[in-house]
Amino acid sequence: MSYSAQRYDFRDKPGDYARLAQDLSGLLAGESDRIANAANTAALIFAALPAINWAGFGPFQGKPACVRIGLGQGVCGAAAVQRRTLVVPDVQKFPGHITCDAASRAEIVVPLLEAGTLIGVLDIDSPVAGRFDEADGRGLEALAALLMSASAVRTAR
Repeated sequence: MSYSAQRYDFRDKPGDYARLAQDLSGLLAGESDRIANAANTAALIFAALPAINWAGFGPFQGKPACVRIGLGQGVCGAAAVQRRTLVVPDVQKFPGHITCDAASRAEIVVPLLEAGTLIGVLDIDSPVAGRFDEADGRGLEALAALLMSASAVRTAR
């Protein structure tokens, strides 16, 4: 594991997500345990992204949250069923939104796929409406792919 704490301002989202991906690669290097990697990924995202109040999978950073969300329920369940990243500018306008932290106003959810099989989702919430955009989606999809690649190494051994 190699990690050097960098500061990100996300004025250049593609550049900052690329640097964040390098940091994540360092964190995941040499570690194949899926839970350890998910915990470090959630912690890195939570520390790096501005204006967020929750980030994670099962291991997460933020206030205590809902543990199980069914397929098709809320933003997480919808992204899982659709197997695509969902960017929700205002969670209060999303039909069936599940409130875990009442402060959350925006949400982005990235499905985690392994050989076409749904493994889980990366969920990030913000107290700022409209916080996430397509650039965040692309950057977080790249981070999720790194996490899944590190876990695939364990599976292949």
